[in-house]
Amino acid sequence: MEDKITIIEGPPPTFEAVPDGWALGLSEGPILNDIAVTRLRTYNGPSLVERCHRAWRNHQPIHLEYRTEDGLQHQAPIVAARTLEVDEGQILILWLRMEDQEVELELDYGDDETDDFDYDDGSTTPF
Repeated sequence: MEDKITIIEGPPPTFEAVPDGWALGLSEGPILNDIAVTRLRTYNGPSLVERCHRAWRNHQPIHLEYRTEDGLQHQAPIVAARTLEVDEGQILILWLRMEDQEVELELDYGDDETDDFDYDDGSTTPF
């Protein structure tokens, strides 16, 4: 049985391309996949990350299950996970292996400071 994290309410997630070099190693395989990141609000971020770690320790896949804008249900394999505590609550950051036709990337070229999170270490980036 495959494990999954399901988005049960709220809008469909937005996905961003991961231009970092480390993510290229996550996409190796016989099928060309892209790595995308999504950020989700949650009440139990540490337990969701632990669920991912438990699946990977047992050499099992874990997926994010979500609905698209047209209401169809999709799944994408989770390849990395992290949780952060921000003033507004917990944020679950998931890196996903996406096939090209599965994802419509939202690109933001602006320098809008209101989109930045203030992470625990005071930086505005999760790394």
